[in-house]
Parts: sequence; structure tokens; C-alpha cells
Amino acid sequence: MNLLRALATVSGFTLASRILGFVRDLLIAAVFGAGPATDAFFVAFRLPNLLRRLFAEGAFSQAFVPVLGHTREREGAQATQRLIDRVFTLLLAAVSAVTLVGIVGAGALIAVSAPGFLARPETFALAVSMTRITFPYILCMALVAFSSAILNTWGRFALPAATPVALNLSFITFTVLALAGVPVFEPPVTALAWAVLVGGLAQVLLHVPALRRLGTWPRWDWAPRDEGVRRVLRLMAPAVLGVSVAQVSLLINTVFASLLPSGSVSWLYYADRLMEFPSGLLGAALGTILLPSLSRAHARASREDYQALLDWGLRLTVLLTLPAAAGMALLAEPLVSTLFLHGAFDAQDALATCRALVAYSVGLTALIAVKILAPGFYAQQNVRTPVKIALVSLVATQAMNGLFVFVLPLAHAGLALSISLAAWLNAGLLLHGLWRRGTYRPLAGWGRFLLRVTAATLALGIVALWGARGLGDWLHLPALERSGRLALLLAACALAYFGTLYASGMRLAEFRRHGA
Repeated sequence: MNLLRALATVSGFTLASRILGFVRDLLIAAVFGAGPATDAFFVAFRLPNLLRRLFAEGAFSQAFVPVLGHTREREGAQATQRLIDRVFTLLLAAVSAVTLVGIVGAGALIAVSAPGFLARPETFALAVSMTRITFPYILCMALVAFSSAILNTWGRFALPAATPVALNLSFITFTVLALAGVPVFEPPVTALAWAVLVGGLAQVLLHVPALRRLGTWPRWDWAPRDEGVRRVLRLMAPAVLGVSVAQVSLLINTVFASLLPSGSVSWLYYADRLMEFPSGLLGAALGTILLPSLSRAHARASREDYQALLDWGLRLTVLLTLPAAAGMALLAEPLVSTLFLHGAFDAQDALATCRALVAYSVGLTALIAVKILAPGFYAQQNVRTPVKIALVSLVATQAMNGLFVFVLPLAHAGLALSISLAAWLNAGLLLHGLWRRGTYRPLAGWGRFLLRVTAATLALGIVALWGARGLGDWLHLPALERSGRLALLLAACALAYFGTLYASGMRLAEFRRHGA
């Protein structure tokens, strides 16, 4: 399996999903703006979305894929199907119970996650109502994560990468319906909550034919004491924290943001959406394709392949995230104004979102590096070290939240900055842990590689800085003119970066790699 080709496939589908995601966010910003109603929805959506990332996609995938890959490699088809059946049964039962508890206890969840809403009864009631609608999304995504883990282990990356498109299409459809004044949505923002539910169901239905064709369709088999199931659970319990520090921090940040001026939750959301573009395009894609290969390399006791896979992932991270981070920081105003400055989303909202985006960009490289380094532990079924590191990072995040919000006048941007700096701490400690255990040693050529990337990033920065300051007042340009200028500016930045890399002698062939 060509990993670079697999990465291109996953990233390509992710790019399509992200483009639709921007269309969706553009529509949401234009129709609903940034205010109490959107704050209520984003809080309501963040709760099930957080649990999805913690349990369904984050910890579950990190725990299930290594065990599934090891079973498939060492024990054969019959044992593999038995593991699939028994993990599916337990997952379905557990997540169904969590979903029911979330629906019943929605009021308590909102009171804890957004206490500032208690002083605004209408916003609180709206958030509770939409939480009850969106919470079954967790069950849908748990099933999708289960199916995706199987497909990725078999090297079928396309469908799991393409599936999120369904959610974005659902958002776009329901936002248009709300704009058209469909009377079933009252208030209109509840259309977004229904979009979440319908989008989740659509994703589940997309995976049914794929599992049947693969011959791995799960059957009910209740055996919670099965050794394979217990191995998954032993890995999953601490992995909930170990691979999801950033998401836990985002939830806690919501508590802080709800205490800040109205619109703070929304500003952070829109900035985070821009951050998720490169993060999903590269970080999620790399983590997805690396974990099965790392698990196979570990099962075969191939130390050389293991180190080479980690080195390849880290080089691609540096190669693609440094220019992305520089571009987002220097082009924050052109990006935000072009994408979101429409309708109810005004210039004040744009500037506030820009400040959050600049703060988030500080940690982009580290956030993606964590997605490469954490699988380096989990593929070996080592959960203790990442957990300890996650705890340190989480505590550091909240300490910085207090400093940046209550001591320094950074407001919502301080919340974004705390996540960025804590990500660097997390990545640094993970890298140190792999180094100390001899699991990873950088391969030859890193010095020359970093010099090339740094020079190319500086070239991009010069072009970006000129464009941000020399192409007019982005907040007051006509929308069509903003779009055209931004497209040309992004093309110029890409040409400056990759042109400099090419001139320095770097070629695509250097990054071709086959899985273990």
C-alpha cells in the first residue's frame, strides 16, 4: 500500500468535506450571525460532538485498530470476526445508554458546560432543547467509527474519509430550509439541530453496504469478558483522555467563553472551523493511515519500519503545517472577511474571530504532531504514558486560561492561545517519551530539511504580509472582489512556498512510502 497515495485519497475527500463545511459555515454565519441563538446551538452541538471525538472516533479508534490489526495478523479470520461481533455488541449497548442519559439530563449538562447561560433563561432553554435533538448523533457516529476502524484496517480509506460530506450537505439543506421560512423550525436556529441528527443517520446508512461487501458485517454477540474486548477496553479507558486533550480543553473553554460577552462562543467556533481545515486535511488523514501500518509493524516486531513511519509522518507535518500556520496568522483578516463577513456577521464579529484565529495558528503544527506521536504509543498498546502527558497538558491549559482571561486582557483569544501553547507542551512530552524509550530516532537529513522548509515559509510570509496589507481594506471591500483577491493571494503564497522548496532541490519522490 502506497501511503502517500492513501494520504492523497483521504486528504482529497477531506478537502471536499472541508469545502462544503465552509459553504455550510458561510450560510450559517449569513443566516444566523453570531449571537445568543447561535451560541445556544454551538454549545448544544459541542456536547455530543465532544463525546463523539472522545469515545467514538478518538479513544475507540486508537484502542480498537491496534487490537483488530494484531488479531487479524496473528490469529486469523475467524478470531477477527469474533472480535468484531463482540466489540460491536458492547459498543452499541454502551453508547445507546449514554445517548439516553444525555437526552434525559440535557438541562444539567448545559448548566455545567455553559453556566453563563443560566443568567439568560431563553438562551438556556434553547440550548437544552437543541441538545436533546442532537444527542443521538453520538450513537450514529459511534457506529460510523466502528465501521471506519474496520475499513481502515483493511486498507479501505476512501469511504471513511468521504462520509463527513453527508453531515455538511445536511447542514446546507436545513439552513436553506430555515432561510426559506419552513414553519416547522421555530425558532429557525433549531433547523441546525435537526441537520445534525439527519446528517448522522445518513453517515450510518452509507457504511452498511461497505461492511457487507467486505464480509465483516457484525452480529450480536454479548461477551464483555472476552479477552479481545477487555484489551480494547483497557486501552480505551485511559485513551479517552490521552488522545483528546484538545477537545476536553475546548469544552472547558466553552465554560469560560459563556462568561465573556455575547458572541464569544461563536467567534471561537468560526476560528476553530478554519483551524480544522488544515488539521483535518493533514492531521486526521495522517493519523488514520499511520495507525494501521504502525500496528502491523509492531505485530511483526519491525523496529525499522516503525521508526520510518513515524519519521515520515513528522516530516510531512512540518512540511505542510508551518506554511499553513504562517498563512492563517498573516492572512487572518482576508480569510475571515472573505468567508464569513456576510449578512448578520458584521465587521466586529470578523475582527474578534481574527484574533482567535491568530492565537489558534500558534499551535497548529503541535496539534497535528500530537496526532502522529500519540499513535506511536497506542500502536504498541502503551496507554499510561500518553495519559500522564495529557493530564499535564490539561492542567497547563486551564492555568493559562485563568492567566490569559482574568489577568491579561486577551478575552476569548486567550482561550485559543492556551490550547495552542498546551499543544506544544503535549507534543514535546510525547516526542521525549518516544525518544527515551528508543521507539523513535530521527532519521538522517532533518537539518537540511528544516532549513529548506524555513526558507520557503519565510518566502510565503513575505507574500502573505504584502497581500494582507497592500491589497486594500479587506473588511470593506465588496464580497466578490474579496474572493477574487484572496484566491490570487493564496495562489501566490502557494507558488512562493513550493517554488522555493523546488528551487532548493526538494522533490515529491522523497516522501513516497509504503505501509508496513
